[in-house]
Amino acid sequence: MSSRRGEDKKSEVATPFKLWGGRYSKGTDHVLSRVNNSLTVDKRLYAEDLDGSVAYARSLAEAKLLTQSEFKVICYGLETVRDEWIKGTIKLMPRDEDVHTVNERRLIEIVGPQIGGKLHTGRSRNEQVVLDMKLWMRDAVKDLLKQLGELIKKINGVAEKYIDVLMPGYTHMQRGQPVRFSHWILSYAFYFKEDYHRVAEFLKRMNVLPLGSGALAGNPFNINRHKLADDLGFNGVTYNSMTAVSDRDFVVEFNFLCTLTGVHLSRLAEDLILFSTKEYNFLELSEEYTTGSSLMPQKRNPDSLELIRGIAGSVFGQHCGLLMTLKGLPSTYNKDLQCDKSGMFAVFDQSLLSLTLMTGVIGTMRVDEDRCLSALGYDMLATDMAYYLVRRGIPFREAHHICGEVVAFSEKVKIPINKLALEDLQDICPYFDETVSALWNYENSVEQYTVVGGTSKISVQEQINLLKEFLSEAV
Repeated sequence: MSSRRGEDKKSEVATPFKLWGGRYSKGTDHVLSRVNNSLTVDKRLYAEDLDGSVAYARSLAEAKLLTQSEFKVICYGLETVRDEWIKGTIKLMPRDEDVHTVNERRLIEIVGPQIGGKLHTGRSRNEQVVLDMKLWMRDAVKDLLKQLGELIKKINGVAEKYIDVLMPGYTHMQRGQPVRFSHWILSYAFYFKEDYHRVAEFLKRMNVLPLGSGALAGNPFNINRHKLADDLGFNGVTYNSMTAVSDRDFVVEFNFLCTLTGVHLSRLAEDLILFSTKEYNFLELSEEYTTGSSLMPQKRNPDSLELIRGIAGSVFGQHCGLLMTLKGLPSTYNKDLQCDKSGMFAVFDQSLLSLTLMTGVIGTMRVDEDRCLSALGYDMLATDMAYYLVRRGIPFREAHHICGEVVAFSEKVKIPINKLALEDLQDICPYFDETVSALWNYENSVEQYTVVGGTSKISVQEQINLLKEFLSEAV
């Protein structure tokens, strides 16, 4: 018996500050303590946790659960803790489970348990962590929006600079029709514009206050949640406490939006990698964004773009991982949710890194106008030939078939399509006459697409102007 009591006493001494330890007589197993400890990850939320605590203390004071004097003392203590975090002098203890534990422990050490111990009145870590994550995510989203805007601006500038450059447009990785280089690169700007809109809408939707939900049943002390929401910059409050403490949908959506943006970045990276190879040589990447080979001295590898392409997979993996965590959980809070933050932080860090890197790549690359033009072939104007016949009254399907015959004949006799004799064309279709020679001009081909969204110069300039207007109104 004495031996057992000695073991219990030793356990109690080993864990003197537990937010939940009152009913325990034994210490936590050391392996569980390691798994249970999230401080290495969630200490990143220290500022948000302190902001939420200051606001909550104010609500307690307004509800007459703290005197104004006690409120001021708690605020002093919390700001002292903040200063320690900023200066790097905060002392973390082995028994600290998470950032909430650290902040509350230090508050009590600074102002004493009689006042510091009142801060957690009616509050649970279940709601506290959701609040911290939402506060953090608000700033993270604004950082992503800013960098998305910078990337769009850089793409738009490149499009304006190279608006007269013509190049092949591809489908199935096969040359299709002539387009402006600007039209191609702007296609990604509009992907990123849509990403921007989705993220901005998400920012509005996720900005609701969970604090005041307690562990799962709400807050019994009649705090003013709407006033609390205003103090913390939220647009509203959650209306079901059980939803609030278990909700990680906002993290799922954040991860998804970053995944979709990552996919767009990856596709752009793939195009840029291909276009910068010797086989294409449409553009040259700056040395700042390439690396060399440890064996082959002549190599310049597009590592920046390959890393962007690779990061997209990692971000998607984090997105899938959280969904799999959520799919089997019963209602309200479960400790599985502790795994949400590492993925959230990683997704943000990697996404912001990729966006910043791509902005640098786009802003420093050089486009080879002559090489782009030389990659064009007159066979790419076969569609224009079909349109030529359509304008002469032939149904498009028949015109398409006729031009297919022309292409086949060109390949058979090994004469470029633009060099075929008029007599040969007329043997295939009598609707051809000497005006067909006007087709063999890439600039004319591109300029016929004057509709909104087309690749004519006026249409591309309209795209550029539209993006300029969007950027002037963006956050």
